Amino acid sequence: MNFIHVLIYSSIAGGAAIFGTAIVFYFERWAHDNSIFLISFGAGVMLAIAFLDLIPEASSAYASSWIMVFAGFLALYVLQNIIMVHPCHDEECKTHLGVLSTVGFSIHSLLDGIIVSVGFTGGMVLGALTAVAVILHKLPDGITITGILMHSGAPRRKILIFSVLVALLTPVGAIASFFFLRNLPQGTFGILIALTAGSFIYLAASDLLPESHKIRHNGNAVSFFTGVLIVAFIGRVLHI
Repeated sequence: MNFIHVLIYSSIAGGAAIFGTAIVFYFERWAHDNSIFLISFGAGVMLAIAFLDLIPEASSAYASSWIMVFAGFLALYVLQNIIMVHPCHDEECKTHLGVLSTVGFSIHSLLDGIIVSVGFTGGMVLGALTAVAVILHKLPDGITITGILMHSGAPRRKILIFSVLVALLTPVGAIASFFFLRNLPQGTFGILIALTAGSFIYLAASDLLPESHKIRHNGNAVSFFTGVLIVAFIGRVLHI
């Protein structure tokens, strides 16, 4: 496994997420006025990633993955409703939404880096294909996290800092995996993926979708299914 290849491909993946942030910033006026559609889009992306990508991957690595998916769901519930004891009303809800989403995508980004590194253990061709899969879905990831933070009222500078930090976790995960996690048991890796899937399902179902339902507009449904279809299309193309 070539460290240079791992570093380059994981950095490109992180850059793709930052490019997603740049797209939202470029259309910032529209994004501010229509952030509710980005929330719906984000819900579609997160649910599609969980059900079409993470859960199948976790199931192939860990037989009881559904238990860990449920555990991830419960963990986010505990974090939001017990540890975060502040009342969740209006602006507080939006703030918590931004914090939890950033945590969820941070873990996901770290795992993406590990996936890139692990892919190259099977050779250059498999590694490149795995990296391309990660790179392609990092763009909607970047759009999603930026849209959620924008909707939560975070200032532009804070959004940029959080987005860059989340993106950097992909090469960090790849580097850590290359040097320290090469012998990580497959079952352990499956558990981590399943926990991430559970957290994504919780965030999308309990936070993003209810937030999008505050405004009744056909554009919400269109945005939601656009997010689902993009992730599904990427997965379909990469399995041909």
